[in-house]
Amino acid sequence: MAVRLGDIAPDFQAETSEGEIKFHEWLGNSWGVLFSHPADFTPVCTTELGAVAKLRAEFDKRNVKVVALSVDGIESHKNWINDINETQHTHVNFPIIADPAFEVANLYDMVHPNASDKFTVRSVFVIGADKKVKLTITYPASTGRNFDEILRVIDSLQLTAGYNVATPANWKQGEDVIITMAVKDEDIAAKFPKGSTRIKPYLRTTPQPNL
Repeated sequence: MAVRLGDIAPDFQAETSEGEIKFHEWLGNSWGVLFSHPADFTPVCTTELGAVAKLRAEFDKRNVKVVALSVDGIESHKNWINDINETQHTHVNFPIIADPAFEVANLYDMVHPNASDKFTVRSVFVIGADKKVKLTITYPASTGRNFDEILRVIDSLQLTAGYNVATPANWKQGEDVIITMAVKDEDIAAKFPKGSTRIKPYLRTTPQPNL
């Protein structure tokens, strides 16, 4: 069964490269990013895991825990981590779930017969502190994931969770945001003291409110 936006992220217990975790307990009050790989020692995924390791401080800054998944076992993971550290000039600093029985992969609907019934597809799940799924993306095997974009989306999700705003196309931290239609014109001044711009009755912007 597909995991949809707004669903509670399925909980699980699994062995990882950093020991056993109970997923919800491991997340605690943090946000989470769970991203899957078809197998160890795959070239694109090697670069991705290295990229995430280099961004660890950025995830920490946003109170986000990162965990990867591959259907291979722990010893294979440890050997792969050595390769990642060597080739990507970094140090893998987050757990990789061992899922040889496809238990977590099937729980999160990561196995798609149209792609392959033997490997997990390359999915990303962003999970809020409330344990609800906030974002899902699935990439083809040939295209490396853009983790700067995933950080950008997390910035948007965390901002819009706290204010009646939405973020426009290509938005980045520090740029103006859109006031949602839930806010009446007469309430804007009180809710957004930095001011606002009325472009159309349905399109009103304001400086990012949490800066």
